[in-house]
Amino acid sequence: MDQDETLDEGPSLGLEAPPQKSAEQYRVLARKYRPSDFTGLIGQEPLVRTLKNAFATGRIAHAFMLTGVRGVGKTTTARIVARALNCVGPGGTQTGPTIQPCGVCEPCRAIAESRHVDVQEMDAASRTGIDDIREIIEGVRYAPASARYKVYIIDEVHMLSKQAFNGLLKTLEEPPPHVKFIFATTEIRKVPVTVLSRCQRFDLRRIEPEVLIAHLRTIADKEQVPIADDALALIARAAEGSVRDALSLLDQAIAHGEGQPIAAQSVRTMLGLADHGRILDLFEALMGGHIETALRELEGLHGHGADPLQVMQDLLELTHFLTRLKVAPAAEGFFDGSSGEARRAAQLAAGLTVPALTRTWQLLLKGLLEVRDASRPLAACEMALIRLAYAADLPPTDRLVREVMESMSTRPATPAAAMPAAPSAPLVTARSRSDGRAPVLAQQTVPQAQGDAGPSLCTLEDVVALAMAKGAAVLKVHLENDVHLVTLEPGRLEFRPGPRAPRTLAQDLAQKLRDWTGQRWVVSLAREGGAPSIAEARKAKITARLERVLAEPMVRAVLDRFPGAEVIRVIDKEPLLAADGETGEEDE
Repeated sequence: MDQDETLDEGPSLGLEAPPQKSAEQYRVLARKYRPSDFTGLIGQEPLVRTLKNAFATGRIAHAFMLTGVRGVGKTTTARIVARALNCVGPGGTQTGPTIQPCGVCEPCRAIAESRHVDVQEMDAASRTGIDDIREIIEGVRYAPASARYKVYIIDEVHMLSKQAFNGLLKTLEEPPPHVKFIFATTEIRKVPVTVLSRCQRFDLRRIEPEVLIAHLRTIADKEQVPIADDALALIARAAEGSVRDALSLLDQAIAHGEGQPIAAQSVRTMLGLADHGRILDLFEALMGGHIETALRELEGLHGHGADPLQVMQDLLELTHFLTRLKVAPAAEGFFDGSSGEARRAAQLAAGLTVPALTRTWQLLLKGLLEVRDASRPLAACEMALIRLAYAADLPPTDRLVREVMESMSTRPATPAAAMPAAPSAPLVTARSRSDGRAPVLAQQTVPQAQGDAGPSLCTLEDVVALAMAKGAAVLKVHLENDVHLVTLEPGRLEFRPGPRAPRTLAQDLAQKLRDWTGQRWVVSLAREGGAPSIAEARKAKITARLERVLAEPMVRAVLDRFPGAEVIRVIDKEPLLAADGETGEEDE
């Protein structure tokens, strides 16, 4: 046993002990502190509990599927399971699998050094074909050379080809009793269901921040590295639940510190993060509409090494935190609950509304995508913040409409002769857009009452209604779009056909009217004249209504207040009242 391996198996918590500090023996922390048994596997209690029960009862699966994000311990778990299956104890007295491999027997040491002939590791990212799987299929027929089980560990198994998966199926379904398979993958959805159904699946979770911080503190103490708690919190946050990434960042922070105590600011500089207090200053400037101040803050953050994309992410996280404070005052996250910044954040949240925070979130999310894809991220970030500052300075839509209506009520009445005649009373409503743009205005009108049409065909609309009632859909369309009525009398109809009217329209209409009314009809064609078609008249009516709406003083006032706003639809007020205030599709 060499000195390096002795250190690999020493710690009681399943972590390797720190070696003597020399350049020749240096190993990165992610390798030095890789767990050697289940006691050192942090944050995966459900997996450890299930495996303990399986080993204790002898109900050990023939194939395991380990899935999870990078760095949570999939390959490490696979090696620990291989040790547990083949450990024989310090004196060779262990007769079966054990959940607590000793780490000192020959099988444990050989597996740790990746030199055991019966434990084969394969990287499916580089060996994806059926030929590689055939080697495994051929090998499983033979008994282990020296171990209790033959163990095949296949990492990134989702990258195997379709032929390779198919070749493995039969062996997975009926494996020899001396063979165990352990698969690891970060893309579980890419693994065929036929393979998943033959494996015992374990989903390794991201490590919780507090658990990861405690783990980093233990390792920092072993390495005799002074580091602040808030610096460890920054590393744990940047690692996003990955132990391997956290240890790599801790390694980098130690090197970055040059032997000095590691503070949070040093880690921020190393990671290109922005100071949370300055992010709060930037957010306050944006919410107050102080664009020049906000741009100056962004320039200062960028000058101190903050990445524009990271600034946008921090602003998003702060917005989420403030929104949680609105609905759950005891929420924690972006700031430490006892810090001065946390108290400032609470005061800021109290002065903001949930709709304003929601709008801010949407604008920041859009800006984040723009910064990510831009060739000049800083410029894209500035444009996104300018847009947010202008949107934050706008008053809420409901207050704006209320102010406009109040101002209209205090104006002197406009003489009736100066206003165009309108057949109905207007009602204007404003609806906010979810993307933060200017509101959409819609004007509804109450139509004049009209007399009921008689049973006789007095107008072209009566003929259209009769065609619709009889189920003549094609004829109805032609009547609305291609007929310019000249004369309509009982038993006689004359019209000028439109350019798209079929040649047989007159004959077809005469036959239908005779069938429907039981009397003879003469339908003739005119070369000129005739009223506008029903479709043309309808379009002209909509245009006229829209022009009347745009002439309303209140509508003009709102459009002037919101440059870019537009009236998109004129809606009758009566259906809205009948729906008891629900506007249905008009709220889009």
